[in-house]
Order: sequence, then structure tokens, then C-alpha cells
Amino acid sequence: MKAGGKHDGGIAFAIVIVLVALNLRAFLTSSSPLLEPIRTATGIGFHAVALLTVLPMFAMGATSLFGAAVGQRIGARGGVALGLVAIAVACASRYVAGGAAALLWSAALAGAGVGLVQALMPGVVKQAYPARIGVMTGLYSAAIMGGGGLGAMASPWVAHALGGDKGSDWHAGLAIWALLATFALLYWLNMRRIESTSAAEAPGLRGLSWLRCFASRRAWLLAACFGLINGGYTSLVAWLPHFYAQQGWTAQQGGSVLALMTAAQVVAALAMPAIARSRGRDLRPWLVLTLVAQLAGFCALTFDAPVPAVAIAVVLGFGLGGAFSLCMVLALDHLPDPAQAGALAGFMQGVGFMIAALAPFVTGWVREQTGGFTLAWAYLAAVVVVLLPLMLRFDPRRYAAATAGLFVARGTQAGAPSITALDSAATRKV
Repeated sequence: MKAGGKHDGGIAFAIVIVLVALNLRAFLTSSSPLLEPIRTATGIGFHAVALLTVLPMFAMGATSLFGAAVGQRIGARGGVALGLVAIAVACASRYVAGGAAALLWSAALAGAGVGLVQALMPGVVKQAYPARIGVMTGLYSAAIMGGGGLGAMASPWVAHALGGDKGSDWHAGLAIWALLATFALLYWLNMRRIESTSAAEAPGLRGLSWLRCFASRRAWLLAACFGLINGGYTSLVAWLPHFYAQQGWTAQQGGSVLALMTAAQVVAALAMPAIARSRGRDLRPWLVLTLVAQLAGFCALTFDAPVPAVAIAVVLGFGLGGAFSLCMVLALDHLPDPAQAGALAGFMQGVGFMIAALAPFVTGWVREQTGGFTLAWAYLAAVVVVLLPLMLRFDPRRYAAATAGLFVARGTQAGAPSITALDSAATRKV
């Protein structure tokens, strides 16, 4: 922390960031362990089950693209608050959901709320903690993963505890997360620090548009890598508990495996950016390490290796969580200006989550055609193999050149060189 905390959001703001982030995956992972009672009660088929993951992920991506525009109009404070309201309403509606249509509607609404939050938070974090971006992005990412673990573990427990004579009340297991969203909303609105962050961020957002990212090969590369990595996560969220249910495991046991994987994600998401930062700006060796861990986990599932499920979950969680947080840092590192970096991260997440939304469809279709998940896991392993050489292209010495001219810096007049352009020129001189 810098002297006086002038450029640091402080511990209280870090807590509110964690509270908000916990809401960004809990609703998504809560349905997977309760899949069987949901299917029994609603008659929802496997394609529709995949939509419980696909729809929110697609909505996250689409809304992330427009999040910066919302931030320009109502500020980060209002934009994040609006996202939390959407999540709370969506989760609460699941308590009275009577069929597949209501569940799918709530999934899409919650995903839209998450997308709005995710579009604005990276810029907020970088603005509040410019000297601690690696650590704070890791904390934010870890909290996102932690929320996913809470959803997987707590939802079946709540459903069983409140089930009474029915044995399981899946409505309560899904709706409980409205309380967490409401609590985070109240805490968020009570933080005065957000006002200063929003005010500082707003001028930098003026004139910025993620539409310019469509012409940037680097933005597309970031989005593709982010989307393919998260495709592994969304597939595991959708199908891992069901995979073990086919082997005779209970919903609680399947949810526990998913929660264990998420716990490993939390540790990796928190630790990897800090470790990588301590070694310099080059994130490539660490990104490759996380991909190798994913490859090992998917290969173990594919070949039915005699490895305990606990070990597979931990290895996959380490790989997925570490890669997620490192990708966030990677996008923010490309541009020095917080608003510009936030817009690039918003594009990466927007397009990336829409790419990730397709993965559960693909793996679910493979499972339906073959009756098992062997080829689905093999497909995810092949995706990781494709990602490995792509990661080598993220040389930090080329960041400025790769993003030159993407955005006009704050205070830069039309036709004047931007910060990124000047950085690029300086890089070429060196």
C-alpha cells in the first residue's frame, strides 16, 4: 500500500470486491449437483440441461460487451448494482419455478447480471489497486471460483436440509443464492470508495468502444484463448457430477467433487498471479504450466486412469483456476490505462464467454451420441493441446505493438498519438 493509502482501495474495498465476486458463479454450479431431482420434477432433457450452463454463459458474454456502455451512463457503482439486482431476482425466482422454461429464463437473467458485473470490475480493480493488480486480480478471480464451490457444495445440502418429507427441495437449493446477492448489493452500495472509483473511471471511458477490438488481432487472440479455457470449466460444471452419478455416486458426493475442484481453482487463482508477478511480467511459463495440468486431468478422465477422483479434481482445478486469473492479468497488462485495459478485458470476456458457452453443448452432444463421456473428455484434452502454442505468442515485450492505436488515451485529441502508440514507438526505438 502506498503512503496514506492514496492509490490503494484498502481492505474494506477488497472485502466488497470478494463479496460481489462470490455471486458470479454460485447460481451456475448450484444446478449441476441437483440435476437428477430437477430432471425428475420438470422432465427437462439433456439438451435443455446443457442450456442451464450455455444460456447464462452466452448471456454473460453478450452483456459483457455492453457493460462499458452501461458504465458510461450510470457509472461502475450503478452498473455493478444493477447486475447484482438481476442475479438476486433470477435466483429468487427459482424458488417458485415450476418447469424448464422458468429455470432457463432465470439462468439467462442471472448470466446477464454476471456479464454486467464482469465487464466493469476489472477496470474498477485496476483503478483502485494500480500497484497491486496481480494480487487483487488473483483475489477477485479466486472469489469467483470460491462462489462456484459454494454453489456446488451448499446447494444440495440446503435442498436436503429443507426438503422435509420430500427428501430434497431443489427449489430452495437454487434460490438460496438470492440472499448472498442481496447482501453483496447492500454492502456494495454502502461503500463510499466506489463513488471515487466511478468518478475517476468515467472520463477514461468516454470515447472508448469495444467495437474497435473487432479489428484487433490481439483482442481476438485473447478472447479465443479465454473462451477455450473456460469451455473446459463450463463442461465440467455441467457434466462432472453427472459423470460420477453414472458411477453410482450421490448428488452430495458429486457436488463435493465439483466443490473440491473449485477449491483448487481458488488456491490457484489466488496464488498464480502473485507467483508469476514475483518472477517478472512474462506470464507465458505459468500459463503453459496451468494448461499442462488441465491436459493431465482430462487425459486421466479420458483413459479412466487408476487415479482417485480427488486427485483429478485438484489437478483440473489448479489448471483451470490458474489459467483464468492469469488471463485476466494478461488482458489488463496489455494497456497501462485502467479504462482502456478494462475495455479490452471486457471484450475478451464478452466474446470468450460466448465461445465457452458452446462447450457444454458439444460435450453433451458427444455424451448423448456415445452414452458416455470418454470422447467428451478427449475433445477437451485436444483443445488444451491447441492452446499450448497460442500461449507462446503473449510476449510482454510486444504488448504495446500488439495494441498500438487500439484506443485513444485520456485527454488525447483526435489525430494525436495515443499512449499505446507512444509506447509502441518507444519499443521500436529500443
